[in-house]
Amino acid sequence: MKAGVDRKRRWLRVRIAATGLVLAAFAVLVLYRAYDLQVRRSGELREMARAQHVRELRLAPMRGTIYDRHGAELAVSVQAESIWANPRALRRAGLSPESAARRLASVLSVDVETITKRLASRRYFVWIKRLVSPQQAEAVRRLELPGISMTWEARRYYPNRELAAHLLGFANVDGVGIEGLELSFEERLRGPSRRVKALLDRRGAVVFSEHLIDPHVTQGEDLVLTIDKTLQHIAERELDLAARTFEAKGGSVVVMEPYSGEILALANYPSFNPNEPGKYPPLHRRNRAISDRFEPGSTLKPFTIAGALAAGSLDLNQRIDCENGKMEVDEFIVHDSHPFSVLTPTEVMAYSSNIGTAKIGRALGRKGLFRALRRFGFGESTGLPLPGETAGILRHYRRWYEMDAVTIAFGQGMSATTVQLATALSALANGGRLMQPRIVRRIDDSRGRVREAFPPQLRRQVVSPAVAQQVSAMMKAVTGEGGTGQEAALEGFEVAGKTGTAQKADYARGGYALHRWLASFIGFVPADRPRLVIAVAVDEPMIAHAGGLVAGPVFRRVAEASLRHLGVEQVRSPESTLASHKPREASGKAQARTKKGKASEVVTGPGLMPDMRGMNARQALAALHRLGLRAQLQGNGLVRWQQPEPGSAAPAEGYVRLGLELPLPKRGELDEGERSASPLASATPASGRAAP
Repeated sequence: MKAGVDRKRRWLRVRIAATGLVLAAFAVLVLYRAYDLQVRRSGELREMARAQHVRELRLAPMRGTIYDRHGAELAVSVQAESIWANPRALRRAGLSPESAARRLASVLSVDVETITKRLASRRYFVWIKRLVSPQQAEAVRRLELPGISMTWEARRYYPNRELAAHLLGFANVDGVGIEGLELSFEERLRGPSRRVKALLDRRGAVVFSEHLIDPHVTQGEDLVLTIDKTLQHIAERELDLAARTFEAKGGSVVVMEPYSGEILALANYPSFNPNEPGKYPPLHRRNRAISDRFEPGSTLKPFTIAGALAAGSLDLNQRIDCENGKMEVDEFIVHDSHPFSVLTPTEVMAYSSNIGTAKIGRALGRKGLFRALRRFGFGESTGLPLPGETAGILRHYRRWYEMDAVTIAFGQGMSATTVQLATALSALANGGRLMQPRIVRRIDDSRGRVREAFPPQLRRQVVSPAVAQQVSAMMKAVTGEGGTGQEAALEGFEVAGKTGTAQKADYARGGYALHRWLASFIGFVPADRPRLVIAVAVDEPMIAHAGGLVAGPVFRRVAEASLRHLGVEQVRSPESTLASHKPREASGKAQARTKKGKASEVVTGPGLMPDMRGMNARQALAALHRLGLRAQLQGNGLVRWQQPEPGSAAPAEGYVRLGLELPLPKRGELDEGERSASPLASATPASGRAAP
């Protein structure tokens, strides 16, 4: 019995010992394996793990914000998700590229073949679709595909859509500026890029630690512009209205502050949405205000006259023989729109006499005229930090033909841009001081600290303050009674302005096109204490082409709304310049004049044409609009004739043609002896090349 018990005990001890040996051997094996993994092969294994779960990714920098002068956001960067894939992780999960591509294409609206090709790559990282909508990102998450991940990227967004689109430009999907200020200040707006380590989970998704990224490290600098968002909206609205009303090809408006050179608004038509630039033709994206050069026509006359006054070749008391509307130069003829005889320099400005201005230019001389226009900035770039600006064309006077001295004086034979005209006019409004035009006030860093400021900068004194004041006073007559710019007159403010109506060159046939015009108006208000300079150019209007009719009302409406926004108070009573703008009351009968000058009755009523003779353009257009009719205007001033005639049946479709003429000067004409008193009156024609 005892022997059996001892045997059992010995056998138990053997079993325990054997078990202990096995456990000890296993422990030794585990310890060795741990030592092998954690010590001997630790470096190798870490590299393998990192190769599978850690990636170095480039963080796209966050572009800086573009603000208007009051801090309103014009261009911002927002976070949007982008879809990317790890094709190797996809294959490890046993999912074919074709199958995954079909599922992704169904929610991302991307071509299946394109996604399949990317997923078939042997790379660790490929883009599937960038900057997707929140709905698309959520749809991809619900697919739960292995190796498909999402990351946040900065997307450029323009919250005001078309507002200031040509000025701002746009950035592409990689956050690189393509046009406008986005391009000009690319290095400052973009900011520095940075590479960070990204940790991948078992599905290939990226996990970032917040401490890895300092948002200020990759954020670009901010631009603070001189633009006033409200004034920019006003300028774009009124330009768009005019372009559509007159069926124009394009146009531009520039609003400047003359004392500082700051551009408050820069508008172009047609426009585009920088959030979707690819949906618009390239012509819609052109910044016409700085890139389109055109012959300014009569809007150049104030600068010719200013140059003559500064040089002493003209004084305000002179009388200029305008030769009854025709001046022969060699075998060519320079025309005026009306047969004026003798005019003062102020009347030359008010009635926009080409002949009077040509004689002023000829008395100034080639060299003098060239230098005067160059001092106002014509023929050279304004220096705005915008891509695509042209300098216009003003050839050196040594290369002028004899006829150039005549035509350039009234704005033909040279070219300028809208922003050049605004800049030059600002000098007259600013006591002869030409300021450097500015579009950017300062550059701030990501923490709001000023990195660089752009204060007002005087370029040069163009003319004396006395000459600037004289020309300003002359320009007031343009919007007064009988002037070509009455449609630009403002109630409660005096306006100094100038109209321009220029034929466009026909490069295919040579000379000038018969039916292609550019209508313009430049002016500043209030005339005696200028707050705003406004330049308007409307390209190829079809309904009418006179600058006073097409561009003048744009100036008026932009000025009215802008002055109201800025809180500028009226400086005089509203009676004088707008006396002729009072609405004409409609009645069943209207008085008209027969060819013999006797009064006759014109019967009007439903379906019949009203009598619009004697109305200004604004009144006539309003009357036709009430009848649902459209107008085609010819000339400038007051309605002298109409087709169909008053009292006849109103047309069911098509246009009503209206002929307009300016009233002749009220003062009596001078006799022949008085005409010859001025050296300008006796200027003789010179030979040269063809006149326009």
